[in-house]
Amino acid sequence: MNLAVDIGNSLVKAAVFDDGQAVETFRSKAADKRFFDGIFQSYPDIDAAILVSSGPGEAEAEELLVSRTERFLKFGPDVKVPIKNLYETPETLGCDRLAAAVGADLLYPESNILIVDFGTAITIDLVTAAGEFKGGNISPGAMTRFRALHDYTSKLPLRSLSDDTMLISTNSNQAVESGVINGIVYEIEGYITRLSQDYEDLKIIFTGGDGNFFAKRLKNTIFAIYDLVVYGLNRILEYNAK
Repeated sequence: MNLAVDIGNSLVKAAVFDDGQAVETFRSKAADKRFFDGIFQSYPDIDAAILVSSGPGEAEAEELLVSRTERFLKFGPDVKVPIKNLYETPETLGCDRLAAAVGADLLYPESNILIVDFGTAITIDLVTAAGEFKGGNISPGAMTRFRALHDYTSKLPLRSLSDDTMLISTNSNQAVESGVINGIVYEIEGYITRLSQDYEDLKIIFTGGDGNFFAKRLKNTIFAIYDLVVYGLNRILEYNAK
């Protein structure tokens, strides 16, 4: 059994895999001993693990995984992946973005895929049917936008995602909510429209904490896959075992 762990800025996601299939997924705010104790108690047959991190707790998690598995892989720029990485500065590429691209290629092989990851930042990445990671863009995530409006103005309230969005709002609370949410929707719709002109049968994958929220607000056919990164990590772990 394999364990794939993704330490993000605000949440730790992990999944246990058996023969390429996710058996169970886990969530935690901290990648600490208590979190891993629970996983290994439930699945004592885990013998290999892979870790990617863009948040706190990396060193402790790595130490715990090294001590509890026969084979451990920390995913970084020097680790081989089963797709071609065309990013000009691979050392600066977030490894979670590349893992998500590997996961997308695994789930939809020989397809053109646009991956939108809704987290603290929104990342928009492209994988081609030829198995090439073309790169992508980064913009502030929903909560980052809400906080920026509140922190850098003297009167705007701190708001959050809401189902009651308006096209034109009549009060400040709605104006902030609708401005952020509609702004993100139109931003992503623009990418989808433009890239669909260049890439045939473009598949759209939404992932990350706010992925399901925004998937319901776009007209296109969206595949919402919350655990895309850990699927990619497991594939990378198996690929390097060979």
